[in-house]
Amino acid sequence: MANRLYAEFLGTAWLVLGGCGSAVLAAAFPQLGIGFAGVALAFGLTVLTMIYAVGPVSGGHFNPAVTVGLAVAGRFPKGEVLHYVAAQVLGGIAGAAILYVIATGKAGADIGGFATNGYDAQSPGKYGLVSALVIEVVMTFGFVTVILGATDKRAHPAAAGLAIGLALTLIHLVSIPVTNTSVNPARSTAPALFVGGAALSQLWLFWVAPLLGGAIAGLAYGLLRRDD
Repeated sequence: MANRLYAEFLGTAWLVLGGCGSAVLAAAFPQLGIGFAGVALAFGLTVLTMIYAVGPVSGGHFNPAVTVGLAVAGRFPKGEVLHYVAAQVLGGIAGAAILYVIATGKAGADIGGFATNGYDAQSPGKYGLVSALVIEVVMTFGFVTVILGATDKRAHPAAAGLAIGLALTLIHLVSIPVTNTSVNPARSTAPALFVGGAALSQLWLFWVAPLLGGAIAGLAYGLLRRDD
């Protein structure tokens, strides 16, 4: 168990450091050219690379919503869900802590929103609560469905990481303007702890919506396996 929890810790730390880091460090300087699409790609690449690196050890969840979705689908032991979620949250915090040290390492540094998620005034496009709730549920549903399909015994295992990484990239391209994209409670919790204020007060949505979307995906995936 210890090696699997470390793999989840490491993978989630990498996701937060690479994904949120691209937004906090690179996208803050337009002349570097990373832009909106670059941030989306960075999140996809973090998941893709760690799936191939440590996925064979832990399954490569890096996300409480994924763990819950797999458990609901009967693809992960329910008794290990809390262990995985704890490792993911701690890994996210570790990644955010490293990013915070880097981001504040220059005179007059201001971390701003620190890649936190939010709605209303905290939304990049000023979208409201309902929009945020719907997009987070739907996008997490889609993400977990892709994961379940890509890792199904009927699928080619070598292609799973690529499919999952590209799915996360697509999700960010769609939903960054609405919530700055969560679909992952651990990713949302980590930077919010360093920002506080509205980022923390709105954090509940970025636990409820992704967990709900993941659970629905786990239940619905059974419809795709009725012929088994």
